[in-house]
Amino acid sequence: MKKIKLIWDFRGPDAAKIAEHHEIHLKEYITLEKISLNITGFEVVNELHAITFMVVTENTMIAVRDALKPHRGVYCD
Repeated sequence: MKKIKLIWDFRGPDAAKIAEHHEIHLKEYITLEKISLNITGFEVVNELHAITFMVVTENTMIAVRDALKPHRGVYCD
């Protein structure tokens, strides 16, 4: 089954802290919704841009997308 990385972008001087905190909420959502994949993370792109991500399977993507409203998504290998 294909995997999709859902991505939330955060910008500004507090982007890294916000992205790190947002990952906590993604992990809570995974637990509450009993999602099979438990892959999340955050990355600092530069001092004013950070991202949080969650990897989902193709068959759960629409439900997660509609509930959490990521900014974008990309297919993973």
